[in-house]
Formats: sequence, C-alpha cells, structure tokens
Amino acid sequence: MQKKIKDQSDILKKLGITLNPMQEEASLAIHTAPEAIILSPTGTGKTIAFLLPLLAELIPENPEVQALILVPSRELAIQIEQVLREMGTGYKVNAVYGGRKIAKDREELEHPPAVLIGTPGRVADHIRRGTVSTRSIHVLVLDEFDKSLEVGFEGEMKEILTSLPSVQKKILTSATQGVQIPDFVEVAKPLMVNFLHEDSVQVTIKAIVSPEKDKLETLGQALRHLGNQPGIVFCSFRDAVNRVSGHLKEISIAHDCFHGGMEQRDRERSLIKFRNGTHQLLIATDLAARGIDIPEIKFIIHYHLPLKREEFTHRNGRTARMHREGTAYVLHWVDEELPDFITEMETEKITDAPIPKPTPWTTLFISGGRQDKISKGDIAGLFFKQGDLKKDQIGNIELKADCAFVAVATEAVGKLIPLVNNTRLKRKKVRIFEV
Repeated sequence: MQKKIKDQSDILKKLGITLNPMQEEASLAIHTAPEAIILSPTGTGKTIAFLLPLLAELIPENPEVQALILVPSRELAIQIEQVLREMGTGYKVNAVYGGRKIAKDREELEHPPAVLIGTPGRVADHIRRGTVSTRSIHVLVLDEFDKSLEVGFEGEMKEILTSLPSVQKKILTSATQGVQIPDFVEVAKPLMVNFLHEDSVQVTIKAIVSPEKDKLETLGQALRHLGNQPGIVFCSFRDAVNRVSGHLKEISIAHDCFHGGMEQRDRERSLIKFRNGTHQLLIATDLAARGIDIPEIKFIIHYHLPLKREEFTHRNGRTARMHREGTAYVLHWVDEELPDFITEMETEKITDAPIPKPTPWTTLFISGGRQDKISKGDIAGLFFKQGDLKKDQIGNIELKADCAFVAVATEAVGKLIPLVNNTRLKRKKVRIFEV
C-alpha cells in the first residue's frame, strides 16, 4: 500500500516555491476537466503545474501503475522523476528510457510504481513484454507532446494510447503554439491554459558580430567578455559542439558538452556538473533547448541560428526563467543573412577581458544511493565528521538510485578524498572520486 500524500502546502514548502499564475490556473483546469492542455514558455514551471493535481488523483490503496507520463527525452524523464522524489509524497515513482539496461527496468518494475515516467519507445517495449500493466492507469500526461511527435515517436505513442483502457484524465503540455493534436490522442473538448504570450519572460536579444565567417575566435572573445556567469552556447550539429569544445579547450575556457551523440551517463554528468556549479558553460545542441533540468542561467549564445522560429524561442527560454531576466546573443558573421524571425537588435560591444577563472566547485562521485538506504544527510554527515569539511565547503548533493554526486570546494578535495574513500555509508562500503 502506498503512503498517503502530503498536503500541497507541505510539498511547496519542501520545494521552496510558491505557485505562479500559470501553475495555479493549470492546476484548476486539470482538477476541473477530464482533458487539459497547458501551453507555457520553457522554464515557467509546467512540471509542477501538472504534477500537483496529478498526485491528487492517485489512490493510496491501489498497488498498480495509476499515472503514466510520456516524455520525448531521457533527460526530461530523469528530471520529472527527481522532482517527484523531492516532493516526498511517499508514492513510488520510476522512470524508464532508452540507453539503460532493460533488466534494470524490470527489477524496479517488479513492484509497480504509482507513477511511471518514460519515453514512448521504452514504455511501448515494456507494455509489449508485459512488465507494465496498463489496466489501472487512469491519468495520462503527454509532456512536451509536440516534441515527441517531432522526434518520430508517433507510432509508439499510438500503440501506447490504444492499450490504456481506463484513462479518465488527459493532460497535454507544450511550449509551442498551434501544434496539431493527432486523432489517436482522442482529445475532444479540452480546457486550454495558454500563457505563451505572457510578458513574464524578459529576454533581451543582442547581436555579436564576427568579422570572420569562422566565428570561433569571436566566440572566445565574447565568452571572456561575459565572464563568470552561467550560460549555454547553442550549436546546430554534434560535430560543431565538438569543434567549439576543442577550440575552448585550446584557449583554456572551462566548459562541458551536451548532445545526443554522447553516452547517457556522460550527458547526465554534464548536466549535474552544470547544475552544481562545477562548470558554468555548456556547449549544446537543441537537445538542451527544453525539457532538461538546468539552473538559472544569465545568457545563451546562438553560435548557429536555428531554422525555425520555435527553436529560437525555446533556446531563448533557457534564460529568463520563472520571471527573471536574461540575454540571448545572436553570434553572426558580418555578411550573414539573418532569418526573418530575428528583428533588428542592439549590437554588444565586446571588450578585452581575461579568461574567466575556474569555478570553486569540484564534483565527487559516490558509489551508493537510495537503494542502499543512503540519504543526503548521511553523505553530509560523513563529509563533515570524517572528512573534516566546513559547512561552506559542501554544495549541491544529487542522490540517485545507485550513486550520488556532491559539489565540494575544490580547495578541500585533495585532503577530503583519502579521508572518506573506501569507507562505509550505512552498510555499504563506497568509493568516492572526482568526476
């Protein structure tokens, strides 16, 4: 039997947030109607907007899967799972996605979660194998549903939706206006919550002009000019990400990469190090434009311009999140013709500046996690007591099922690791090393 959910106010207090107008309106619509569509820009909190009312629909006594959340990417599945765990509801939740062993999924699904999150391909696979029962699923969420259709999941989505006999509530979310909903979704009269044209996202768009067609040198100058603040450089191709990364390594600008050609483990670690401040700069494809959990960032740079207005908007939405301000820079060659969705911009004057200093944080890996009954408090206690760390020398702790990642002051790492590596956390002997 599942534990009873905490009061919504307790969850919001635990997360340290208050609901914004979009989230309040979305929650009301989902509670009121059997079908709801939530349209809101990237970074405005759509995940919380649908999770809170979804949790209220769950029945604690039901031991089977009750809610299914379909997402277009592994990163989004991991993000939603993490948010649900941080809510501390007592309900079991699991995320399934390609790029990890199916046997690991099967092991976790032996005891069905109340909420299952997954990419369409992996969820369809589990339904075919019989490892997931769909008979009790009465809440369906299609998060970023337009992106799932765009990346070619329509066949799997149709297969999944036709295998759900008990759905009573459907919730669709998107950050894009005017997307056609396929007939197989069977949405008849949805309540629409549309915040796409709100003025809450304050993005300033500026130009950075490169005198050369090859913009690498200008990019380096721009990053030195922008200095120590978190940002993302968007490229259109994986090869371009690698080329930009190679140049930044040559000129000693610290960064990490994120694109679909990387191993899932490496992509996840890039995001973890970005979130905890080990790296303040991410070089990425449009995979990072939406649906991933990243911190507040101050700027994005369009190293390559997207072909569509929607992707331009999604990229820009990575900054100026949740009513804050941010700047999107369009880096273009002086003779480059810009698409019509980019209007006249002020040009940023690039000044000579030194290479940004490295951040003060290093990320450590711990070979134990939730399944070993290890908590964040256990990790902090080990580092404070046995590792002799001061409180201001430990930063963000991310706890996974079988491991954990901790931001530690770089100055303390050399002394810390010999004191805590190969020691016991709860009943498990753990390895601890820098990643």
